[in-house]
Amino acid sequence: MNYSANPALSQWSLDREIVMSRVIDAPRELVFEAWSDPKHLPQWFGPKGFKLETFEIDVRVGGVWRFNMIGPDGTVYPNRMRFRRIERPSLMEMDHGTDQDVDPNMFRFTVTFAEQSNGKTVLMMRQLASSTEQRDGMIGFGAVEYGYQTLDKLAAYVVGLKR
Repeated sequence: MNYSANPALSQWSLDREIVMSRVIDAPRELVFEAWSDPKHLPQWFGPKGFKLETFEIDVRVGGVWRFNMIGPDGTVYPNRMRFRRIERPSLMEMDHGTDQDVDPNMFRFTVTFAEQSNGKTVLMMRQLASSTEQRDGMIGFGAVEYGYQTLDKLAAYVVGLKR
């Protein structure tokens, strides 16, 4: 199923991607649950200092998560994420953009979860923009820094779930 109207997002290209990874001190099943369970996802998602206001969350293939991300300065960023693929416990793929039906800045977002032999999880997050200009704009906006802040929040959250 192709939920994106943007054909550029159906062909992966290295010059349009942003890649981040993080080793998380928790089992893969738990890290995957934090990403895929509606009671957990809004608890940690987003950069440091940002709050979330969820309007709708349906984590299944074809489901949608609509939420506002509210910055530390009070700026409201409407978001919509549509879940494209969910392969428990190894992969999730979403289209992410603003909360509107047609968003020319929507990007594809793939998260993989790999289990290390020591019980930790290697999480890889790949974002695909529709053009190199869009990718460069995302980097300029702080997508990498904000992405790592989000992964830091995830890591702290799942450590709390392990107890």
